[in-house]
Amino acid sequence: MRKADFHCDVLWKLLEDPTLSFIDDDRNKLDVTLPRLKQAGATFQTFAVYVPERMDKTMVPILQSIDLFYRKVLVSPEVTFIRTAGDITALQLKPGVIGAMLSLEGADGLQGDPAMLRMLYVLGVRAIGLTWNNANWAADGVLETRGGGLTKKGRAFVEECNRLGILLDMSHLSDRAFWDMMQASSRPVIASHSNSRSHCQHPRNLTDDQIKALLAAGGLIGVTFVPQFVSSRVPAGIADVLRHVERICEFGGEQQLMFGSDFDGIDHYVDGLSHPGELHRLQDALLARYSEEQVKSFFEKNAMGFLAMHLPR
Repeated sequence: MRKADFHCDVLWKLLEDPTLSFIDDDRNKLDVTLPRLKQAGATFQTFAVYVPERMDKTMVPILQSIDLFYRKVLVSPEVTFIRTAGDITALQLKPGVIGAMLSLEGADGLQGDPAMLRMLYVLGVRAIGLTWNNANWAADGVLETRGGGLTKKGRAFVEECNRLGILLDMSHLSDRAFWDMMQASSRPVIASHSNSRSHCQHPRNLTDDQIKALLAAGGLIGVTFVPQFVSSRVPAGIADVLRHVERICEFGGEQQLMFGSDFDGIDHYVDGLSHPGELHRLQDALLARYSEEQVKSFFEKNAMGFLAMHLPR
């Protein structure tokens, strides 16, 4: 069964240690590698550009990360760059090839300059989350205590993303910024790696009202494998992940659910789900509760169909 994953942090680890290899099976230091994606039957992977707090919030580390994507990920003939709806269509005709898309997690380094956004578009960035957990020029992140929403520059940024065809990612936004984004965006949005807050009381998860609103607007929700977003129990297990799947489906999200693992962005794992090569365990658990067609939708069809509809032509 083919699989799509809407969020991993391989580029962050490559930025921290450029000697690491995505192409080779660097099992001890990377969760996501090309061999493990092939083992999982992956057809699509989003690679997030994340700049850690200790680094300068400028374009430099963002561009360095994108350079690593070009030099360390796209170098393999088994990986193809996804930038347009046509690329998604073409990918379906290339068995064994994995589509790779660039996203940006935190727009701090753009410093509110729309020219920087347009340059990232030219380089292939197709999804952006305005914040990580803290506040910046565009919005408040989910852990910013004041709980502010979008700024004036943030709203203008949303409009430019809509114009360009860059997907807007709600994960990491404060609750107020979430609702501001729902109002400001004229296009469907995604939450690339967030779960249900009613099943796990973590601020990074979505409330029931947020889930309903995002689904009603035609967006996508990526169930994530971050243990503290999955369950307050230790260790979290695959059965706990399924509870979040079930909650989203309860609200009619069966055709709008995907997965955003956050592999390589975590150092603790859901029991039995520590890298793409173990996704078969989640698959088996899903097949025990859902039809094969439903599970195929969760793993790949929903995400790919969304991209085919909403990426630039």
